[in-house]
Amino acid sequence: MQETNSLNSVRTLQKTAMTFKILHFFLIFLVLGLAVCIVSMNMIRYFGTKNMASTKSSRFHPCYDEMSSLECWIKPPPTLMHTMNDTELFWRATFVPGIRQYPYRRVPKMAFMFLTRGPLPLSPLWERFFRGNEGLYSIYIHSSPGYELDYSRSSVFYGRQIPSQAAEWGQISMCDAEKRLLANAMLDLSNEYFILLSEACIPLRNFTIVYRYITKSWYSFMGSYDEEGPFGRGRYSPSMAPEVTLEQWRKGSQWFEVNRELALRMVEDVTYYTKFKEFCKPACYVDEHYFPTMLHIQTPHFLANRSLTYTDWSRGGPHPATFGKNDISTEFFARILGSRSCYYNHRQVYLCHLFGRKFAPSALGPLLRLSSDVFGY
Repeated sequence: MQETNSLNSVRTLQKTAMTFKILHFFLIFLVLGLAVCIVSMNMIRYFGTKNMASTKSSRFHPCYDEMSSLECWIKPPPTLMHTMNDTELFWRATFVPGIRQYPYRRVPKMAFMFLTRGPLPLSPLWERFFRGNEGLYSIYIHSSPGYELDYSRSSVFYGRQIPSQAAEWGQISMCDAEKRLLANAMLDLSNEYFILLSEACIPLRNFTIVYRYITKSWYSFMGSYDEEGPFGRGRYSPSMAPEVTLEQWRKGSQWFEVNRELALRMVEDVTYYTKFKEFCKPACYVDEHYFPTMLHIQTPHFLANRSLTYTDWSRGGPHPATFGKNDISTEFFARILGSRSCYYNHRQVYLCHLFGRKFAPSALGPLLRLSSDVFGY
């Protein structure tokens, strides 16, 4: 009997020891499982964030609300800043609806594109020009990389800078900047007319006249003319053939106005761009020849062959005359605005220039004093 009780006690102890051993292994397994889960979650969080950042840099989402409504497709991006590179931006900007008739009430807007190194010293004058015309215009500013414009929320220039890169005078990078402005402006489907300006440009007419003049025109305003001599045909390289021949070579002002169809052609082009990038280098100034030549070859019937921006080259040299405060007077603008005639929709008119350059910062005060009487704003 004693032996039986001893045997039962031993068996009981063995079962208890086995139970503790199983429990011990279970606890170890549980701890290891929790450790693996924690490590996995941290790895997913790290690599997931990394992948999201990578995706963000290469993808652009046109809709920011539910995709079930038309509104999310037609409204412009909520901010002009994005992480697309030029290849991605140009590709996105060249989306074209297959049906040309818009299924909503579309009010065509003018995109004012400022190509500038830094500040906009004449912005108070432009503020007057834009005042009261909301919904009929958009503003885009391409400045030197790293420069940030400082405007209050009440300014029309607030938040209107686009992602920029360095642009050098006479280099292909200047045309890259112009394409960048066009592409960013094209993301807003309401923009129909695109006007390139500099920080030294001013509006010579009020907004109503400018809007009517541009929107009623049968043509886009870009100079594209055949100039003989060293500063015209003399800049042509035979290496540009067969895409560009000497007879097709054109020259024109950098400051243009184009409609959406021509803007699309300018942004999507790679054929002519490659030739100009390789064979048009100083003393061939690419910004004077690339777009005038390309559009002359593709769509000459859409061009008015003149610029809307008045520029004075009479003083000679590689740059036009600059006007300071001592130049500004009623008589000065009378000479500019009534100095020549031109053709508008095949009719001879005396309203030829809507903008002027180059005006120095010192001219701002006199310009503000004269703007109401001379410019009508």
